[in-house]
Amino acid sequence: MIRETEILVIGGGPAGLCAAKAAASLGAHVLICERDYVPGGQLVKQTHKFFGSEKQYAGERGIQIGKTLIDEITAEPKIEILTEATVLGIYEDGIVTVLHQNQHLKIRPQKTIVTTGAAEKFLAFPGNDLPGIYGAGAVQTLMNVAGVKPAERVVMVGAGNIGLIVSYQLMQAGVQVAAVVEAAPKIGGYLVHASKIRRAGVPIRTGYTIKEAYGTDCLEGVVICKLDEKWQMIPGTEETIPCDTLCLAVGLTPLAELCWQAGCQMAFIRELSGHVPLLDENLETTVPGLYAAGDVAGIEEASAAMVEGRLAGCSAAASLGYSPREAEAMRQAARQDLEELRSGPTGAKIRAGLEKMYRKKGEVKAC
Repeated sequence: MIRETEILVIGGGPAGLCAAKAAASLGAHVLICERDYVPGGQLVKQTHKFFGSEKQYAGERGIQIGKTLIDEITAEPKIEILTEATVLGIYEDGIVTVLHQNQHLKIRPQKTIVTTGAAEKFLAFPGNDLPGIYGAGAVQTLMNVAGVKPAERVVMVGAGNIGLIVSYQLMQAGVQVAAVVEAAPKIGGYLVHASKIRRAGVPIRTGYTIKEAYGTDCLEGVVICKLDEKWQMIPGTEETIPCDTLCLAVGLTPLAELCWQAGCQMAFIRELSGHVPLLDENLETTVPGLYAAGDVAGIEEASAAMVEGRLAGCSAAASLGYSPREAEAMRQAARQDLEELRSGPTGAKIRAGLEKMYRKKGEVKAC
């Protein structure tokens, strides 16, 4: 038996929830497939307050934003959420297969929005398979979702926003942060986050990397080493830091497997942190009726993911004929919000990545 739906949203994180909300507000019926047991994505573990404008929930904590979105979604009769529902494939005949609570489902949507998010990157070094080495997302889940203290003494690798924020949350949980190690010569995250942990006495070692991890049955410490201007380790600069946990916050990569499998034209764009589907201004991929929003289309903050979700949801609903004028007004507002979020020096990287994407998209059309 094949289930029909107007719009299928794959992923119930910030982008997916906002896509469903926008589409339903225009009159479309939406089905969300979320592989976890609860929707919300990264928001369910984010205890820090958001920046930006009031429209992007500035001043609210991620967990509060997630609850607000979930409450709005569950109150909307045009939206249905399937949790513990892992999408397995998107096929040429339009069928999407889903594993839902150990049952195999077939869904035929008229439009599909992929909001699968991102996966954490890892580092290769001797000893990186020792128990006690985690990604920052896993540590956040242990602390803020499961209520488990993940360490006694931790070394954080990465001084981007995730590394700095999770370091502060570890300190709030009673964990000693021995050091933050960053390979780049400068801190990559917002200085307001760096200042909080520096005031607490945590050193941020820029220009350093992990040379090796050591321990018998589990992690007992790490050796860090200074890098030269060519990112090569400088012999004789090694330092040993005892710790029981190493937390890696070295970036994210888009979870774009479904876009590959669906036949989307893909491109590796460094500024967007990996292979991403080529999109138009409405976030539609090169596969007609298939849209992508959020980190699967390029790594940004959750605020941008939510606005992209709104844009994709409006676009999908409008393509089905729902409220064309209202949909266009909502799309224009979303594009303006994205432009504001990506303005200034902090948005330079994503702007450069999007320019490459649109240029590559034009090259595909020309072919």
